[in-house]
Amino acid sequence: MNIGVISLGCAKNQVDTQTMLGYLKAAGHTFTAEPEEADVLIVNTCGFITPAKEESIDAILEMAQYKETGRCRLLVVTGCLSQRYPKELREEMPEVDIFLGVREYEKLPRLIAEKLSLPCSSVLTPERLLVTPPYRAYLRIGDGCNNRCAYCAIPLIRGNLVSTPTEQLIDEAKALADMGVTELSVIAQDTSGYGKDLYGEPRMIPLLKALDRIDGLRWVRLLYTYPDTVTPALLDTLAEGEKLVPYLDMPLQHCNDEILRRMHRRGSKAHIQSVLDHIRNHYPDFTLRTTMMVGFPGETDAQFDELMQFLRDYPFDRVGAFAFSPEEGTAAAEMPDQIEDGVKEARLNALMEQQQAISQRCNERWIGRELTMLVEETGMDGTYGRTIREAPDADGTVCIAPSYRHEPGQYLNIRLTKADPYDMIGESL
Repeated sequence: MNIGVISLGCAKNQVDTQTMLGYLKAAGHTFTAEPEEADVLIVNTCGFITPAKEESIDAILEMAQYKETGRCRLLVVTGCLSQRYPKELREEMPEVDIFLGVREYEKLPRLIAEKLSLPCSSVLTPERLLVTPPYRAYLRIGDGCNNRCAYCAIPLIRGNLVSTPTEQLIDEAKALADMGVTELSVIAQDTSGYGKDLYGEPRMIPLLKALDRIDGLRWVRLLYTYPDTVTPALLDTLAEGEKLVPYLDMPLQHCNDEILRRMHRRGSKAHIQSVLDHIRNHYPDFTLRTTMMVGFPGETDAQFDELMQFLRDYPFDRVGAFAFSPEEGTAAAEMPDQIEDGVKEARLNALMEQQQAISQRCNERWIGRELTMLVEETGMDGTYGRTIREAPDADGTVCIAPSYRHEPGQYLNIRLTKADPYDMIGESL
């Protein structure tokens, strides 16, 4: 069968898609990027927040049309939305032939064969496939989460933290390096808490040191850290590694202690400040990324002003921000003092407007610096890539003069010459 796959949501969902494709390829299926050419269409959904749910529903309905206008014989829905609302989706979407949740992808070849009356042998070990470009990959070190933030539906969907054993992760990273992957992004719902369920304590530092020794890798980037398990020792490890990049992604959500308490976030503003002070005093060239939420139930004007002042006092290179969305089944959805949508939108716009100026200043201080750039694309208007300061699928790009001598996956020495809030301009050396 020729199979088309739509993968929605975060990088962690991309890893699930890779696993699914691996099982399907091992079962003899082929793949197409054109929905009208697919015998089977699969939508791997996201169910994290309301806009993601809506995007997933729209994608399912769009793909369902190919059962009438294309050659599609089977429509499959997998992933977080299917995991969270299996009964409701079955009732509302009769055009879908198979629903699967998370961690069920090994069943897919058998279910497709049964639906289409095809022979199918069991697949015990999936082939390794990448949905990312061949020179970069995500290493998911665990699934689920124990943090139970009041606004977050992830534990409702994926359950408690389940860390992957270190030995298995090292084998996976070595296999990726052998395939030609040179940039590895380490991901989980809470990466800095890795290993607490297996080893009784966080074991991120030993894992990072082991990844740093793998031949073939060039950049290893740590994403999705949780503030209370970000320690000076972890920062020192990132700074001292040969391949570990000095980049900290630490979603904070807020800085006000009362809001953090209501969010069920561990840690405090004082701890966050101590982490950032350690970086400022010892590693001023670290690139800092965070995520902030505005309009959490009960957030006052004074608490929002405190957040704005915090971002001025502790400038982050990159900030992703979103307005609180009351998600079904979460504690925050039932809290009193819900904020009006207009107020949330105004706060979000004010924060992002302020952050544009901060990001501009952060980028400008790199003008004149020489860095290595990983090439990702060359077109008529320029050659685009990223340095250690830009995470894939999240941050901006660096552009230099176009040259078709530069291939995706190649590393170049460049000098940065111009900045805007999101992207940089450079020149090849």
